[in-house]
Amino acid sequence: MRKRKVTYPVARTATRQPRSAGLPGDPGYVRSTVATINLAALDTRDDLPVGGRVRIGGGGLYAGELAVVQSLTSGIIPAAIVRTDAGKTRRVRAVDLERVAAEG
Repeated sequence: MRKRKVTYPVARTATRQPRSAGLPGDPGYVRSTVATINLAALDTRDDLPVGGRVRIGGGGLYAGELAVVQSLTSGIIPAAIVRTDAGKTRRVRAVDLERVAAEG
């Protein structure tokens, strides 16, 4: 008995149309997965005292809430531990904090 000839299906990429958008070699091409880095986050801030009132900026969970600075940490990206008026504690980049005038 003779062995049957094996047939393989055509590759799915064989029918794909060429891309009309810019290619990675083009100067105007920007990948959608590229992250942007805020270089201002590397700067140290001297205007944030421990116990000072601040507003949390940025796009995080507690954005827009008022808080009190509990401690400051230095490192590559300076940060602060803050306690919100609701009693929650979290670590926030120093660049995302705005000073607020003390109430009273």
